[in-house]
Amino acid sequence: MNMKEDHHIVCIGGGTGLSTMLRGLKAYTDNLTAIVTVADNGGGSGILRREMNILPPGDIRNCILALAETESLMNQVLGYRFTEGSLEGQNLGNLFIAALNNILGSFELAVEKFNEVLAVKGRVLPVTVENIQLCALFDDGTITTGETEIVDQSKMKSKAIQKMYLEPDSPKAYDKAVQALKTADTIVLGPGSLYTSIIPNLLVCGIGDAIKQSTAKVVYVSNIMTQPGETDHYTLKKHIDVIEEYLGKGIVNYIIVNDKEIDEEVLFLYEEDGAQQVVVDLISNESRTVVRSSLAKINTEDCYIRHNSEELAKVIINL
Repeated sequence: MNMKEDHHIVCIGGGTGLSTMLRGLKAYTDNLTAIVTVADNGGGSGILRREMNILPPGDIRNCILALAETESLMNQVLGYRFTEGSLEGQNLGNLFIAALNNILGSFELAVEKFNEVLAVKGRVLPVTVENIQLCALFDDGTITTGETEIVDQSKMKSKAIQKMYLEPDSPKAYDKAVQALKTADTIVLGPGSLYTSIIPNLLVCGIGDAIKQSTAKVVYVSNIMTQPGETDHYTLKKHIDVIEEYLGKGIVNYIIVNDKEIDEEVLFLYEEDGAQQVVVDLISNESRTVVRSSLAKINTEDCYIRHNSEELAKVIINL
């Protein structure tokens, strides 16, 4: 292990990819910060957002549960999703954060207390505490507002995402998120949806500048598979090109990619859904290092491909 105990790792993203990575990293260090997008408007989070006018708690909840020290009964309770009645599809952890928000009068305080309740290793922060909506301009000139709606529109094969932006324009980054980036030794982008988990964070005012001004190693963890509609036929280079469009060129200096062979039967299931393996078409040079590792992990129950959290953590720790 190359890292010192006080080495500060800051991970930026959202969705399943971020929480998976955090689950592995917590075995190595407590000095972890997750900066999480709050642009989600679907599922139980979307309902709470519309009906209670709070920021979406789902991705934040997942990250906090991932960083909890033990997989306790409390973890299971706060990760419980109702399957029937008026609460069908809603998550108890989301409701817990919503209750804290109402009691404390502040979403950021609610998240802070939720961190404390589970005694997490590290901390989880919203990228902003402003009520934002994710917007996409497609190459046919149409504009779609809302993360869920963008994902749905992206699956229409006749159109592709041309530009992402936020409404309202130029939301201010949460000050604790900016401070975390300023003190980071390693900053990790991804894994996760390029346009709906990573880019939304880079669109928040202050985040990109803090990354660019940092002396930290900046790491991108490549997705293993493309996402139907959003990143059809995107190679690794295309993913980096898009990130550099919003962050600036030459900022990412480490790229982590999977080199584990995936069974053809599993790939066929993904191809039926319109996804392909991300082709690694970049090599190391004087400004960046491409790190290959056996990262793909297949869930035997549903054949989903995920990053192996333990292996990914080892790679990051040893950069």
